[in-house]
Amino acid sequence: MILSTLLYHHKTSFTLLFRHKVFFPLLFQRRGRGGLSNTLPSAFLFLLTILTLSSLPAISSASTPPPPPSDSLRHWGFSFIASPSRALVMDSYQRKWQKGKSNTSVALELSYSSLPSDSNQYAADFGYPTLSLGLKYSWNHGVTMQRTEDPAWGLAEMVDYESRMGNALMIYGRFARPFYRGNRWEIDYSFDFGAGYTATKYNPNNNVDNELIGSHWNIYFGAGLHATYRVARQWGVRMGVDYWHLSNGALYRPNKGANFVGPSLGVVYYPYYEQVLHPDPMLRSRHFKGYWFSRVALTLGAKTLNEDWQRTQFQTPKGDPDYRTSHFKLYPAYAVQLDVMRRYALRWASGIGLDLFYGSYSDHVKELDEEAGHTVDHSPWSVGIAAKHEVFYGRLRLHMSLGFYLYRKMGVNAKEIEQPYYERIGLHYEIPHLGGLTVGANVQAHRTKADLTEIVITYPFLKW
Repeated sequence: MILSTLLYHHKTSFTLLFRHKVFFPLLFQRRGRGGLSNTLPSAFLFLLTILTLSSLPAISSASTPPPPPSDSLRHWGFSFIASPSRALVMDSYQRKWQKGKSNTSVALELSYSSLPSDSNQYAADFGYPTLSLGLKYSWNHGVTMQRTEDPAWGLAEMVDYESRMGNALMIYGRFARPFYRGNRWEIDYSFDFGAGYTATKYNPNNNVDNELIGSHWNIYFGAGLHATYRVARQWGVRMGVDYWHLSNGALYRPNKGANFVGPSLGVVYYPYYEQVLHPDPMLRSRHFKGYWFSRVALTLGAKTLNEDWQRTQFQTPKGDPDYRTSHFKLYPAYAVQLDVMRRYALRWASGIGLDLFYGSYSDHVKELDEEAGHTVDHSPWSVGIAAKHEVFYGRLRLHMSLGFYLYRKMGVNAKEIEQPYYERIGLHYEIPHLGGLTVGANVQAHRTKADLTEIVITYPFLKW
């Protein structure tokens, strides 16, 4: 009865949690200098690699018949996970100032699984994955940073203290897909998307070398590989390896981003396990008739400039109002995408598209280059061609693309830090009764480093 009541009122519990204004101040009180810590950057290519596993069918080692259907509460479960992690140092630049690297996090997840009796074709096609709502808290004050004398820092003066990342609270949705299920063991991979809040960020007065986190609110992404051992009919012990990333998607500076990887261990309650262990294979055998479609997408993005960060951090003398400032202008960016796609399976579509970009910040970049004595061409327009892929689950779409610029003239900084290719990843939702119109958000990156964050509206206009 107690468990049923808790599950029935889970939405109310989360609502009350965030409505009480006293919660965040208590949770984010600053710790002493001896606390725990951690950090790490984006992994778009890692995501593409893991997603290829989705072509594998879920395997069941058992052949006994399925148990009879149960009540609706059998859809719900929960887990409690703890994870000690280490910050990843991604390049030689970060290696110069990254000091402490360890942190510890705990997560509580409320999970839902469709059952074979639900006749959900997407769930059957993915092998009955688990969808979760998670709340994660990470102790990060052990993640420390401090610059030492180096010609690379230009006019920046060194400070006599270590900067800290600060603790973080994340709320996220998780998609966990099993690719093996047996009577005792289950093995799955997972992806997390959500938001994170940290009270401690870059501050020129007392946290000046914290280049990992530049804003209170951030984008959260995670991925993991797990094995769960069933210790009782409805209980399991889960162990695995998890990666997670926290950054602001270039909506503010600094934006190096914090990246962590480490082992995880926890307990799982999954009363639905016996029912998804023995699904009828005929549920996955329905024929899907593929089709082609074309679509147009309009995007409105925003970004701060790495050029402004470099200028105020390393090229501005102390005493100037802009010296190591924490104030950066946000510039709008626009794009139009024209795609031709082939949906060849219920859960997948792939295709190619033409991308047209307009950056309102081009004139400002030109001024900075001219002040520095550079004479290069500048244009607010860029054109690219991209390979695109989408993963479908009901009305949700996971969008990915890898593009190559056919035309781009964005100044000296772009030539130095960008490759001729760009990446996009985002989560979209199809609005019912609007002819397939979807809305969502993407992060666009160069060499896996976020360049901008954008809102996307997509509409299919031809199907054959």
